[in-house]
Amino acid sequence: MAEFRVRVSTGEAFGAGTWDKMSVIIVGTEGETLPLPLDHFGKEFTAGAEEDFEVTCPQDVGRVLLLRVHKTPPALLRPFWPLASDAWFCRWFQLTPPQGDPLRFPCYQWLEDQGSLVLREGTAKISWEDHHPTLQQQRQEELQARRETYSWKTYIPGWPHCFNEETVKNLDLNIKYSLAKNITFYLRGSSMLADLKLKGLLDRKGLWKSLEEMRSVFNFRKTPAVEYVFEHWQEDAFFAYQFLNGLNPVLIRRCRHLPKNFPVTDAMVAPVLGPGTSLQAELEKGSLFLVDHGILSGIRTNVINGRPQFSTAPMTLLYQRPGCGPLLPLAIQLSQTPGPDSPIFLPSDDKWDWLLAKTWVRNAEFSIHEALTHLLQVHLVTEVFTLATLRQLPHCHPLFKSTGLGIEGFSELIQRYMEQLNYSVLCLPEDIRARGVEDIPDYYYRDDGMQVWGAVECFVSEMIGIYYLSDESVRDDSELQAWVWEIFSEGFLGRESSGVPSSLGTREALIQYITMVIFTCSAKHSAVGTGQFDFSAWMPNLPPTMQLPPPTSKGQASPEGFIATLPPVNATCDVIIALWVLSKEPGDRRPLGTYPDEHFTEAAPCWSIAAFQSRLAQISRDIQERNQDLELPYTYLDPPNIENSVSI
Repeated sequence: MAEFRVRVSTGEAFGAGTWDKMSVIIVGTEGETLPLPLDHFGKEFTAGAEEDFEVTCPQDVGRVLLLRVHKTPPALLRPFWPLASDAWFCRWFQLTPPQGDPLRFPCYQWLEDQGSLVLREGTAKISWEDHHPTLQQQRQEELQARRETYSWKTYIPGWPHCFNEETVKNLDLNIKYSLAKNITFYLRGSSMLADLKLKGLLDRKGLWKSLEEMRSVFNFRKTPAVEYVFEHWQEDAFFAYQFLNGLNPVLIRRCRHLPKNFPVTDAMVAPVLGPGTSLQAELEKGSLFLVDHGILSGIRTNVINGRPQFSTAPMTLLYQRPGCGPLLPLAIQLSQTPGPDSPIFLPSDDKWDWLLAKTWVRNAEFSIHEALTHLLQVHLVTEVFTLATLRQLPHCHPLFKSTGLGIEGFSELIQRYMEQLNYSVLCLPEDIRARGVEDIPDYYYRDDGMQVWGAVECFVSEMIGIYYLSDESVRDDSELQAWVWEIFSEGFLGRESSGVPSSLGTREALIQYITMVIFTCSAKHSAVGTGQFDFSAWMPNLPPTMQLPPPTSKGQASPEGFIATLPPVNATCDVIIALWVLSKEPGDRRPLGTYPDEHFTEAAPCWSIAAFQSRLAQISRDIQERNQDLELPYTYLDPPNIENSVSI
C-alpha cells in the first residue's frame, strides 16, 4: 500500500471550473494503478482553486512516469450527457509520493466532455532522452492523436497550406479565443458598426462630399497617432517617414543603380538635391533609396458598388541628405513602364498632381501591406508554424470585401510573392543588410526591432544550450527535424529557392530558426499590425481602393477629382471598422516574455525566462526615453505592447 498526495490547480478563466468528477491513474516503471477518484464532499475543481487529495495505491508502481487523468459527469447528470457536458481548464497536477520530492505535471489544457489526458512530469526532454518504452510510446501516441486532429489542406493553390477546418465553431477549446477575448472582440466591432450605421454612412455608396466631411465623421475613436496623421498626411517628410516607421516598414532599400524603367534625370530632382551634386553622385554616396511596388503590376482588381476599381505598380525614389534633415521623396512613377502615358511626378509639380501621385503610392502600400506583409508573413506563415508545432512536437518538447484588389487580387498577389519569398526576409538582421538600410537615420522599426531580435536570440541561445549540448544532438532530434521539414514542405511548398531550411544541422542554425519563428509571431506582427487604425483612420493617408484610373498626364488633377478617386463612403467604413478591430488586442493579453503557463519545472529555463524579461524591460525603458523627444512616438515594438503570439 502506498499513499500519494495529489494537488490539483484549476485555471482562473471564466468557465474554467467544473462540476464533473476526476480520477487519476498513476503509471510507473513497475505497472499502473486502477483509477483513483479525486473526491471530496461537495464541489471540487472550482475556478482558481488549488485542492489536495489523498489517494491510496494497493501496489508499488515504481518510479512514476505518467499521470492519466479522466473526467466524467457526476452520477446525477449522466442521463443528460452530453447536453450537460462541462469543460474544465486544468493548470497542473502535483503528485507527492510516499518518499521523495513532489512531481509537477503541467497541463494548461481544456478537458471537454467525458475526456482523458495523459500528463508527463514537467522536465523537458528531447526524443532521444526518453529511454523507457512507456514514455517512448506516450510520445508517439500523443503525436499520432494530434496529427489526426490537426491536418493540412490547400486553401488556395500557391498559398501556404493551412489547418483543415471549415469554421472556428469546430475548433477545440485549446485553440479558440477565450470567452473574455471573444466578447471584447465582438463588442469593439459592434460599437463602431452601430455608430457608423446610425450616422447613415455604412450603407451610403456615393462619394465623400469633401475632406472636411471625412474629418467631421471620424472625430471619434481618436488617438494621438491618428491626430498626427491627419495634421501631417500631405507633407513630403511624413510620406517618406511611413516607409521607415509606418505600417509597412519592410520595403525601402538603398538604391545604387536606378532601374532602367525609372528614367529619372538630374533636371527633375535638382530642386530637392540642391546645387553641387547629381543623381550619380548621390547614388555613389548611398543617399538614395527606392520603394518598388512592381509586384502589383497587372494584378486583378475588385468591383465595389458595381464599379471596377483601379491599381498601380509605382516606383518611388527617396533622398536622405547626409547628416541632416528628414528622408524626402524625389520622384514617383505610377507604373513599371515609362512613357508619355506614365509621367514621372515630382515635388515641384502642381500641388494636386503631386498629392494624387503620393496617394496612389499609399494605396499600393495598403495592398502590399495587407496581402503580403500582414496576411501572408505574420498570419498565414505563423499558422504554418503553429500547425506544424501541434503535429510534430509533443508537450514535453522544449521548444476582403472592401479593398481595391478583392479576394481574387489578394490571392494572385500572394501566389506571386510566394514564388520569391525567402528566408532572409523573415530574419530581421539579414533583411536589414540585404536592403542596405543599416545606417539610415530615424528608422525606429529597425532600431527597436534589432534590440528585440537580440533579446529573443539571447533567450533562445540559452534555452538551446540547456537541452542541446552539441550539433549532433540537433541532428538526432527526429521530432525537431520533422517539425522543420513540415514547415518547409507545407508552408513554403517545398521550394528550395526560398532558402528556408528543410532540416537543421547545427545549434547555430537552430537558434536563428527559433528566433525567427518567435520574432515573426510576436514583434513583427506587432510592428505591422498594431498601427493599422492609427495610419488608416484618416483614409486619404492609406486608401484601401481607388475608383478612377491613375493619371496619364500632369496638370489634370483637382480637389474634386482627388475626392472622386478615393473610396466610396461605405467601403471606407467597412475597412475602418475592420482595422479598428484588428489594431486592438481584445483583452486577455500576454506580452512578449510573459509565460503564465509554467510548462518548465527545471531551474535553468526559469532563470533564462527571468533574464529575458529583464532584457525586455531595459529595452522598454530605452524606447520610452527616446520617445519622449519624438513628435510621433514609435511604440509598436515597445515590449509591453508586443503580444507573445499572433492573437488577433
